[in-house]
Amino acid sequence: MQSTANDCRSIRAAHVAESAHSGEMDGLSVSAETQADADRYINGDIDADEVVARTRARYGLS
Repeated sequence: MQSTANDCRSIRAAHVAESAHSGEMDGLSVSAETQADADRYINGDIDADEVVARTRARYGLS
């Protein structure tokens, strides 16, 4: 069962890296707050919807 959790973590980490890279290609950078949320997502503490909700709230995009 542990390998499944590690596999999920690896997949989430890859998604975060791809997303950050995509933003960097557009000249954007990841804020410390957003990176902290991404780390929580990678660790499985929050889901992708929560990352989006936090980011939208951070920038006033309710």
